[in-house]
Amino acid sequence: MATSLSAAGFTSGLGTSFHGNWASSSTFGDGQHYASLANSVPSHVRVGKPVRATPVMKNVNEGKGLFAPLVILTRQIIGKKRFNQLRGKAIALHSQIITEFCKSIGADAKQRQGLIRLAKKNGERLGFLA
Repeated sequence: MATSLSAAGFTSGLGTSFHGNWASSSTFGDGQHYASLANSVPSHVRVGKPVRATPVMKNVNEGKGLFAPLVILTRQIIGKKRFNQLRGKAIALHSQIITEFCKSIGADAKQRQGLIRLAKKNGERLGFLA
């Protein structure tokens, strides 16, 4: 059985209980009028930006590791600002040592970066970054 679609609708005997078009239909199944529904819905909805928590870079091994108690005690004695300065200098010096080592053995930049990442992970595990 062949079915064709024309501008007037379906042909070839397919029947429907709907006569007319959706634009002329002004009521819904429960009798509510379209106009009253349209008036009850606000024309503009203002949506604010979602509030996001600021990401905090934190060591997952905070307070754990062999050297963590010593690191925490040192930070409490000399103060957080001075401690972070010393830690930054120590990390920079260690990175320079790794770079010089990589130059001496002929390692490329990718291998050097991998060694620096490994040193950071080991420092976290041992508690140096507590």
